[in-house]
Amino acid sequence: MNTDRGHSHQALLALEALAASARGGFACLFSTSDEYETALITARRAQGRYIKPQRHWSIVMFVGCALLLAGAVLVLN
Repeated sequence: MNTDRGHSHQALLALEALAASARGGFACLFSTSDEYETALITARRAQGRYIKPQRHWSIVMFVGCALLLAGAVLVLN
């Protein structure tokens, strides 16, 4: 009879350990939505998603307008 109690006690302890392990798998890594958003933004920055693409159209437009203005001044003088 003692061996049955010892065996059932070991089985119960193993079952409790498995239950604790299963509960740990469902735990959330973040306690608030702010922590989640901070981690998400940090991960996206590490991937380079928030880098502004370089656009040179503004420089081209400035040079074009300057040339147009210079041409208009030369023609009207």
